[in-house]
Amino acid sequence: MKVVQLGCGVTGLVCAEHLEKHPKVDEIVLADKQIGPAESFVERAGNEKTSLQKADASKPSDLKKLLKDCDLLISSVPSEMNPKMLDVALALGVDYADFTIPLETIPKFDDIQRSCENAGITALTAMGSDPGISDVFAMIGASKLDAVHEIHIKDADNAISPDHDVFTLWCPHDMLEEVTMNAAVYESGEIKWLPPLSRSEVYGFPDPIGSHRIFNTTHEETFLLPRFLRDVRYVDFMIVVPDKLAEFANMIRKMGLHSMQPVRVDGMEVKPLDVVAACMPDPVRLVEKIKGSAGIIVEVVGLKDGERRMVKTWIAMTHEEAFAKYKTSATGYMVGTGAAIGVEMLVSGDIRKSGFFIPEMLNHRRFVDKMHEKGLEVHQIACAV
Repeated sequence: MKVVQLGCGVTGLVCAEHLEKHPKVDEIVLADKQIGPAESFVERAGNEKTSLQKADASKPSDLKKLLKDCDLLISSVPSEMNPKMLDVALALGVDYADFTIPLETIPKFDDIQRSCENAGITALTAMGSDPGISDVFAMIGASKLDAVHEIHIKDADNAISPDHDVFTLWCPHDMLEEVTMNAAVYESGEIKWLPPLSRSEVYGFPDPIGSHRIFNTTHEETFLLPRFLRDVRYVDFMIVVPDKLAEFANMIRKMGLHSMQPVRVDGMEVKPLDVVAACMPDPVRLVEKIKGSAGIIVEVVGLKDGERRMVKTWIAMTHEEAFAKYKTSATGYMVGTGAAIGVEMLVSGDIRKSGFFIPEMLNHRRFVDKMHEKGLEVHQIACAV
């Protein structure tokens, strides 16, 4: 099996490192416009299975050359490019996986499902940590209740950098878009929208994370989970946004620098958000110096034997531990590992039919077992509320 992975960022490299150990993967080609971050990984792998290739995913000529004899295409590029990458996989008849699903893709789910079935391919989407691991935790929590009424997803990262006041440990473009757009909340059968960073609370995360202010933002789980849990009444996603990042996000939004509409500068057209994201620190360059921790918590609230109960499931890891063990950040390890587990389930035959799959549709017990195998300890408690 030949795997081509587009994108050599911090999360993509974690995914690739898992896959290069898989016995059914014969070849991995890592491709990006900037291959520097992947060079140390290839050297560390120390085998002939993995190679690097400089390529621009936005150029059809580069893609055509890159994907020759490819069996599986993995997209770890910014999420806005994923629909195009999936179209390429459909055209070539190769299996596909990515880490996030753009919001505009979700209403087309059934059409894409039919396209994948007709093309005879298996496509996995939203296979990171959140979405990805978070969806799996929600489905597991739901399985322990007789009825599900609420799902609350909490994302925490309290990283501190000695060199930067404003930074993010995953794709800067995607993070800046998340904190400058309206926040989606699913309530009583419909999506309701809140102004950006307008609703927050202080939440006590399990050790080693601690208490932090979290904000409602738009995330895929809010749209995906109600497709499978029909009786759910409320779904939201909240994330830690450090004070400096929140101030920065509000500033660029007020100035219009969060826009993806091109503007002309010295005769060239550029997207303001692309420029801002390009000026942010590269997450790959931060992993060795940051301190702190990260985690994901999913609270599922409903009824069990007539009593209102909550099932809480979570993972947490320090950045220092992640770097010592895996040469990455805790955030990068969780996202990349979630993606790798989805791909490994495809490669190993856990997914046996063609179609378009999200984490809600996988074998959740098998998914969690593989998390434990990869050093992610899953915790769960159930209690009355």
